[in-house]
Amino acid sequence: MSYQVLARKWRPRSFREMVGQTHVLKALINALDNQRLHHAYLFTGTRGVGKTTIARILAKCLNCETGISSTPCGVCSVCREIDEGRFVDLIEVDAASRTKVEDTRELLDNVQYAPSRGRYKVYLIDEVHMLSTHSFNALLKTLEEPPPHVKFLLATTDPQKLPVTILSRCLQFSLKNMPPERVVEHLNHVLTAEQIPFEEDALWLLGRAADGSMRDAMSLTDQAIAFGEGQVLAADVRAMLGTLDQGQVYGVLQALLEGDAKALLAAVHHLAEQGPDWAGVLGEMLNVLHRVAIAQVLPDAVDNGQGDRERVLALAQALPAEDVQFYYQMGLIGRRDLPLAPEPRGGFEMVLLRMLAFRPAGATEAVPNVELKPLGIKPATVDSKSDAVASVTQTAPALTASVPAAKPMSAPPAPIPRETPAAPVPAAPSPAREPVDLSWDEPEKASGTIEAEAPPRVAREIKEATVIESGQMDDDASDEEPPPGDDYYEVDPESYSYLEELAEEVLPENTTPVEPVPAVAPATGLAAEWLELFPQLGLGGMTASIAANCTLVSVEGDVWHLHLDPGQSALFNANQQRRLNDALSQHQARTIKLDITIQTPEQETPAQAAARRRAERQRAAERSIQDDPLIQQLMEQFAAVVRTDTIEPVDSSESAGISHSTR
Repeated sequence: MSYQVLARKWRPRSFREMVGQTHVLKALINALDNQRLHHAYLFTGTRGVGKTTIARILAKCLNCETGISSTPCGVCSVCREIDEGRFVDLIEVDAASRTKVEDTRELLDNVQYAPSRGRYKVYLIDEVHMLSTHSFNALLKTLEEPPPHVKFLLATTDPQKLPVTILSRCLQFSLKNMPPERVVEHLNHVLTAEQIPFEEDALWLLGRAADGSMRDAMSLTDQAIAFGEGQVLAADVRAMLGTLDQGQVYGVLQALLEGDAKALLAAVHHLAEQGPDWAGVLGEMLNVLHRVAIAQVLPDAVDNGQGDRERVLALAQALPAEDVQFYYQMGLIGRRDLPLAPEPRGGFEMVLLRMLAFRPAGATEAVPNVELKPLGIKPATVDSKSDAVASVTQTAPALTASVPAAKPMSAPPAPIPRETPAAPVPAAPSPAREPVDLSWDEPEKASGTIEAEAPPRVAREIKEATVIESGQMDDDASDEEPPPGDDYYEVDPESYSYLEELAEEVLPENTTPVEPVPAVAPATGLAAEWLELFPQLGLGGMTASIAANCTLVSVEGDVWHLHLDPGQSALFNANQQRRLNDALSQHQARTIKLDITIQTPEQETPAQAAARRRAERQRAAERSIQDDPLIQQLMEQFAAVVRTDTIEPVDSSESAGISHSTR
């Protein structure tokens, strides 16, 4: 007897022998057992998942001599003839070769005749989407109301090409792709029954290469048996498929982990000796990184199908989670751009060197980090031009020491929006025209910009920024700063979130501190005492922002109860509460225990009080500008416009004059 390929020899002959597709089998079995039969069935799915096989088994169930059931006997003449493909009442039609409307009409002319031997005349139309439009139109009426002895079984790999009129007349069953685990399980069963030696790693290679098709898996297994001279070995299958050895992928990842450029290029040279598909090598690296990411989240979910579970777990322990995600994303982008490279190997090397050059810096608490070897590249330094960062540096020197050189910050973060929009930074004055200085005495001093016939003035902030940039902080510059008063200086969380984030405090993503809303009621009693106590605690950074948005509601001995504004809850954690507790205990010279509840304060907090005073000063400053006779005269004579967004109140300790730019 001639050799029969595994795909045909092991084709299922009953629903019990089917592998997978339980969602389809359950519906068909229940319909057969309850005698609730439809006249047209449509089976869809990719190649090799069992469409035609299920249709033949269904035809056997309908015509078995023992009766209609989900378990045909398999031994009667009808069952044997259907298995052998010679049952006269099972008409199999290849729609790809019979696409003309004349073929369809010839087929339908015989529908009216009763079956010759079976209970039903079954029309199995494979690749039905290949029929022409006229063929579909000719089939519509018969497909909707066929004679009671006729059943239509349609199969297709592309249901999108079927007219909706056909789809609406059929029961549609969508067959799923076979996962590699199920393919490996079935191949294990088949090779064991065939008494063919095999390695499990080889089965996993075949299962992934089948790409969801059980028929492809069986065909590849036949090829592997012939290639391996009666055995299915991992090395032979890898050579047959042209896939990469996983050990070489781990060599590349190990070099990346150690930051060793020499070892990385040596691993690429070793790969080049085998003439691999460089896009495939990147794909294997992405597969390994994917499994490493899974191992970091759920180690038990990592299988040992490739015999590398221990390696995956070791990499998951050694590589920080952010590095894994970075390498994966960089590999995806590199695989997309690889065809654009002048030479595939050079493109692959550039992807690896890019991973090495832009690897994330710093350590993580969740996964242990490994110290990387220096690359010989001069690290970037933190830009000192930022006034906001410089102010935080003076109050928190320990934080500046922990800033890594790989994350430079060249510009300060945007300030918190106020009731009056922040003034844009004015440009330097033109040497051809000098700004006009106007001075007068008012109860509340203000500074602003008037657009007339000259460029804007040089603001005081620009002067300070210039002094900081040059690194020459003289006594005069420091003397211009007003002495601390009773007004609360609100710390901007955005100005130091970068430094605090590197130290301990991690601000959640997409969290932006908001301006405090006005309080429901003015502070009285304990809340008023908290307003007076807050500036004396000497707090800074996020801890100051937390305390500024709290109000004291009750004191029970050494236990103080505070309410924290829910809008600031993203900044609050155990470290902030501990720091606030320590500062308060030190100020009170006794141990204080804080109980902080996230609840909207009913009375004014220090931050709300500062915002209220700031708004009052801003309104007074705007009124002083608008009501000034000289400014009103400029507006009348020169059509000048007061830019209210540039008006800022000036503390009494500063210069009594107000500078304006005119044009």
